[in-house]
Amino acid sequence: METVLEILDYLRDLNLVSMLVRIGLAALAGGLVGIERGFHGRAAGLRTHMLVCLGAALSALIGCYLAAEVGGTDAQRTGAQVMSGVGFLGAGTILLKKGNSQITGLTTAAGLWATAAIGLSIGYGLYEPAFVTVFVVVFAFTLMSRVEFRMNRKRQRMFFYLEIDSVGSVRKMIETLSKEYAAVEIQVTPARSGNAEHVGIEALIRIPPKVTVEAKIAKLDQLDHVIFALQIT
Repeated sequence: METVLEILDYLRDLNLVSMLVRIGLAALAGGLVGIERGFHGRAAGLRTHMLVCLGAALSALIGCYLAAEVGGTDAQRTGAQVMSGVGFLGAGTILLKKGNSQITGLTTAAGLWATAAIGLSIGYGLYEPAFVTVFVVVFAFTLMSRVEFRMNRKRQRMFFYLEIDSVGSVRKMIETLSKEYAAVEIQVTPARSGNAEHVGIEALIRIPPKVTVEAKIAKLDQLDHVIFALQIT
């Protein structure tokens, strides 16, 4: 046990061996996170996560070296710049599907940000928390995704358009959609039929697991003041 602690203390010192070990561990940590993303065909996969982790670790090493050799330099300054830069990189993985206003890539972007933090931790010599975080991130990507999938099945939502008979019915319709249909992202729009007296309402409405889209449209059609309802694809 004492030998292990001595090795860890040696690797936390800033020397050639510890720097090489940190670079190698950063590549390993980034690869472990990136394998899962690459397996599922995400925009940022194995190579991207590995490079992000490597770059973050090297930036941390540079900060440590400058603080030790030059003096008067904050070693954390390079780390702060890394986290800001990775934020822009993560934004490139986020896509907006205009057809149904669905945003994708948020999990991958968050994974890139976490991978950068892991790289910084390794670069600063914080090996234990870095690899505990690797385990937690991989756990969140794999096992927790199944839990999230099951939760989403119970609260699946789809965009619907309702055309109602007049402006005076808008408030009542919004209250009905919010309370009885758990609708969100409700927007009032011009009537698609072209009738100047009618008003359109778009909303993201919850659909229970055993209810079909057709059944939900039929139910919406029966609401007071609704002229017709349809799904937005």
